[in-house]
Amino acid sequence: MNKLEEFVSHVSKEENPQSDWPELIKSLWWARKGDWNMAHNIAQDVDSSDGSWVHAYLHRVEGDLGNAAYWYRRAGKPIKTDECLDGEWNEISKSILSFQN
Repeated sequence: MNKLEEFVSHVSKEENPQSDWPELIKSLWWARKGDWNMAHNIAQDVDSSDGSWVHAYLHRVEGDLGNAAYWYRRAGKPIKTDECLDGEWNEISKSILSFQN
């Protein structure tokens, strides 16, 4: 099982993310669980390009494409408007998980 599959499995089976996970992993975990507010509260406090990428994705989920565009620019990522949200969540998760042990 790869890291993304393990992560998705954890989301489906557990009630909370692991406390020792990095903040962006927790944010993505909550996003997958459907708790936008918790995911957003975490992501908005991470000042990095990956933090901006997660923040942009969350504003797409919310439907605020103008705000999402701002955060995509801050992340240095192309503005996404037509890609499926699940596909983007997978892309972001794979990227961030690849830097974890």
